[in-house]
Amino acid sequence: TKYIIQAIEEVVDKFGEVKDNASPDLLMIRKDMQVLRGKVNQSFGMALSHYNSLGYLDDIKESFVENRRVLAVLAMYRKKVKGSILGSSKTGSIAFVEPESTLNYSRELKNLEYEEKKEITRILKYLTASIRPYHDLIVQYQTLLSDVDLIASKAKYARKINGILPQITKEKRLFFRDAYHPILYLSNKNSNQITHPQTIELNENNSIIVISGPNAGGKTISLKTVGLLQLMLQSGILIPVHERSETFLFDRILTDIGDNQSIENHLSTYSYRLKNMNYFLKKCNAKTLFLIDEFGTGSDPDLGGALAEVFLEEFYHREAFGIITTHYTNLKILANELPNATNANMLFDERTLEPMYKLHLGQAGSSFTFEVAQKNGIPYGLINRAKKKVEGDKVRFDKTIATLQKERSKMEKTSQTLKEEESKARDEGKKMEQINLKIKQKLESYQELYDSNQKIIYIGQKVEDIAEKYFNTKNKKELIGDFLKLVEIENSKRKKASAKEIQEKETIKKVVAKEVEVKVEAIRKEKKEKKLKANAVEEKPKMVLKVGDRVRMFDGKAIGSIDKIEKNKAIVNYGVFTSSVSLDVLEFVERPK
Repeated sequence: TKYIIQAIEEVVDKFGEVKDNASPDLLMIRKDMQVLRGKVNQSFGMALSHYNSLGYLDDIKESFVENRRVLAVLAMYRKKVKGSILGSSKTGSIAFVEPESTLNYSRELKNLEYEEKKEITRILKYLTASIRPYHDLIVQYQTLLSDVDLIASKAKYARKINGILPQITKEKRLFFRDAYHPILYLSNKNSNQITHPQTIELNENNSIIVISGPNAGGKTISLKTVGLLQLMLQSGILIPVHERSETFLFDRILTDIGDNQSIENHLSTYSYRLKNMNYFLKKCNAKTLFLIDEFGTGSDPDLGGALAEVFLEEFYHREAFGIITTHYTNLKILANELPNATNANMLFDERTLEPMYKLHLGQAGSSFTFEVAQKNGIPYGLINRAKKKVEGDKVRFDKTIATLQKERSKMEKTSQTLKEEESKARDEGKKMEQINLKIKQKLESYQELYDSNQKIIYIGQKVEDIAEKYFNTKNKKELIGDFLKLVEIENSKRKKASAKEIQEKETIKKVVAKEVEVKVEAIRKEKKEKKLKANAVEEKPKMVLKVGDRVRMFDGKAIGSIDKIEKNKAIVNYGVFTSSVSLDVLEFVERPK
């Protein structure tokens, strides 16, 4: 391998061109060619300047003919310019002349180009001979590279079309859900158009589908989508379908799609179709998928329809899977009569007469012949005359199918609207549930916080009562006992809860407390402002407090005595404990007796 790479790299560069130094002779030839090209350009430039100054040249001045630089001389002056005429413009107004001064150099350059080609051929022959012993190895490499290139191409294409591998079943079943025609999908994607996916199922109880409906409604695309995707899958290419899709690997896929007239083989459309049907009859078996577009056309409707009916019955009895498109009424009736065959139609908007590109199984489709004709501007009188020429039963049958299709379209739209409304209602319901849950959680959190605060208030009141009694009773031991008992009771309540529960409660408490604090802050502010206003209105003369005075806080009930005053703070003795309090918040009660 190293020898092959080295031998090639010595001769060929990364662009696939033979290197200048591939041989001494080639190097010399190319150097001479470079010198000559310089001389050609120099002499041509002088001639161009000379004749241009004389006004003999056209606006384009120069051009290339047979890879040689030529002057674009106006036809009236071509005899005044010395050189060789190599051609003229389409109109004949310009003559392309190679100046005489460059002719000799051009001839020499041409000779050197010939020598260069000869030398390159010799070098490549020598290189080929040197690596010929490794022929088998090179073929293996080529096969490997081809395989890698093919796999990479399949992977890139699969990514483009969002291809996946559906489930391959041993059971004879084809179920393509949300299947896209790959070429149509990419084309519409590039032009920002919507591609409508199709869902098609073939199984033992539904082996043949007969699709009917108006032209340009999407019948052929549906047919081609199934055929192309199945062929792609059996060729190892991932296909654009839903991940829940399933399919079976068929032994044969037979198709008859499009008008295949042949002048060379003297075949009309119908002759070609009969030849195809004969081939189908020879090859069709239980493991065959057949796809036929516009089945039975190309001949007399009654006779061609009868023959098509017989072919369809034969394919059915051979248990083959198939999809056909048709406008023939007898084939629609046959599909309805056969137990394992199904009619299908492409939905059509009856108001706009525009196709909806949706395949609906279980019902034959109307061709909307007269409606489409009317939409395309055919006079109403002519359409009525045509209706009279058709047998009454056929018109009634087609009209019934058309009415059923219209009803189906309305039901589809209503169903879609109901689904959208149901989806909206579901979303709204979920939102309401989430809101209710949040409100419930908030209420629970506020309740817990309220209970906690009530507990704190209760304990605070108890402590305050004990403190107040302490100064007004002689039996202080009993009060201290009550206080310790209260502490023990509260402590025992806390111990009952686990450490984890306490931590969780504390966390919730902090979060809720923060939320409450934000909301309550405004109320507190407002209350403070009102209090300050009230104090400003009813401001009493403030008494100077002294050591020994009995005092209490403005908002409190507990009374204590001042032990010490430092700056603007007083040390107040409440008996059980002492506290440092600002003089501004203390209220005089009485002087010691």
